[in-house]
Amino acid sequence: MREKAKVYINGRLIGFHPNGEKLAKELIQKRREGKIEHQVNIAWHADTNEVYINTDAGRVQRPLIVVEDGKPKLTQEHIEKIEKGELTWDDLVKNGVIEYLDAEEEENAIIAVREEDLTKEHTHLEIDPAGIFSVITGMIPYVEHDLSGKALHGAKMFKQAQGISSINFNLRNDTESFFLYYPQKHIVKTKVMDLVRIDERPNVQNFVVAIMPYRGFNMLDAVVLNKGAVERGLGRSAYFRTYEAEEIRYPGGQVDKFEIPSEDTTGYLGEEAYRKLSDDGIVEPEEFVDDKDVIIGKTSPPRFLEEIGDFGVIQEKRRESSISIRKGKEGYVHKVFITEGEAGNKLVKVKIRSEMIPEIGDKFSSRHGQKGVVGAIVPEEDMPFTIDGIKPDLILNPHSIPSRMTIGHLLEMVAGKAASLKMVDIDGTPFSGLKEQEIGEILKSFGFRDDGKEVFYDGVTGEIIEGRIFTGVVAYRRLFHMVKHKLQARARGPVQILTRQPTEGKEKEGGLRFGEMEGETLVGHGAAMLLHEKLIEDSDKTVELICEKCGVLAIKDSIRNKNYCPICNSQKVCAVEMSYGFKLLLDELKSLGIYPKLIVKDKA
Repeated sequence: MREKAKVYINGRLIGFHPNGEKLAKELIQKRREGKIEHQVNIAWHADTNEVYINTDAGRVQRPLIVVEDGKPKLTQEHIEKIEKGELTWDDLVKNGVIEYLDAEEEENAIIAVREEDLTKEHTHLEIDPAGIFSVITGMIPYVEHDLSGKALHGAKMFKQAQGISSINFNLRNDTESFFLYYPQKHIVKTKVMDLVRIDERPNVQNFVVAIMPYRGFNMLDAVVLNKGAVERGLGRSAYFRTYEAEEIRYPGGQVDKFEIPSEDTTGYLGEEAYRKLSDDGIVEPEEFVDDKDVIIGKTSPPRFLEEIGDFGVIQEKRRESSISIRKGKEGYVHKVFITEGEAGNKLVKVKIRSEMIPEIGDKFSSRHGQKGVVGAIVPEEDMPFTIDGIKPDLILNPHSIPSRMTIGHLLEMVAGKAASLKMVDIDGTPFSGLKEQEIGEILKSFGFRDDGKEVFYDGVTGEIIEGRIFTGVVAYRRLFHMVKHKLQARARGPVQILTRQPTEGKEKEGGLRFGEMEGETLVGHGAAMLLHEKLIEDSDKTVELICEKCGVLAIKDSIRNKNYCPICNSQKVCAVEMSYGFKLLLDELKSLGIYPKLIVKDKA
């Protein structure tokens, strides 16, 4: 006899049923008749003989047309009524023509992409094939020709593109924001783009792209840009950063004050740092400020009560607490806002605008996940050119196409070329966009090859380049990863007080961390001298005195001019070179009541 099916509601076992498949079918039928809430999903798993019913919130559902006996329930009659306004979407859901499926129930569904593909086995039909994709993925043209991983990459980078973030950006005080100077509408579109009205807040520029090597400057993922195009505004943008300060009131009636700090202030930064401030201690709009300049002058009361002065008067020595520009983010003062904070204190916000011109190391990406950093910005006269004198804005490495299989990128190139020539938008909606043959016909009608290839001449030598170069127009995005904000270098600089090792992080003039794994690679290579240099000489080298008898750290008494051991009073001590981090470890062990002993021997 067949085992009874387990029935789960929202993952909780609530009982058993003699026929799980029958139960699931009956419940789905009741849902289609409107007797059960349409957002409830029912799935029967034949392999485990379990029925899962899901009613909880947070499930991703998607609508599909119900198919019975190989025929969709959505008929021409329904479509006519919708066009006349007699039927709505909700009516179709109520009548069981369209139903929402979650991931669990979708496992049992056999979904046809197009109506002509329907067979008796099919249970559902896509409303539109592009409905398979999310909103962001649906904005990638010809995405059905791309490898899924690269489509995912391309979709992720939509969020990193610079564009028009908001129309009222001038009035906003976001901590960080970007504004692309000359954004363009997409010339190869998808239906999803029109639905979300992406061209009302564009974030791309349509680049003329040639796929060819260029003297090794576009190796791997690097791209080569045309200097002439950059000078004409290609990829140019503004970066805004807002700094703020508040006059805080402290218990005891003490307050912060916006002013130009005087010379007797604790932590005074020097006259040069405050030269851009006006009398009220705040910088003026449109003033250029560098990363050593103060933009909001502020002094605070001392942290502790002051000692009584010579004449019995307590002299309050205020301390410096001004706001300066962050490292590498110099620019012009865009706006200054003076207002009140929540507690009624005076609040100042200063918005800095930096012009970001594309440079070597900046990141660009197409919608197909073909991302890369700029490897060279080549003078316009050295760029390869076509018979018509067209010079590409960007040169892409040919090796970046075959292994990634981003055929959608190639189709967008020829579609963009055809759209530019015909002066129309081309539909690149997944599964239903303009076909390759039709694009080829447009190119042919304008006297171009239908495969998108052209004859190119070398801009340096003037010679014809062997082979035909694939070229077209693609919507490229400038991403907010910019080399200027990531560049970090250090020679000598500050160290941490506790460990005496170099500070960490770009803002603190820190070095790059040479960690455990990096050290292991040097051990593996047997590079002992380099290991010593990196982890001792360049870091926290110290010379400590060790007692030859006890093996503990000895004391250097500078007053009596003698070195001795604190345990056995022996004066037989020797200097040992070690990292300060190790000395710190010895101290920490002592604090735990552990006696660390160093056995000292002469070098053999």
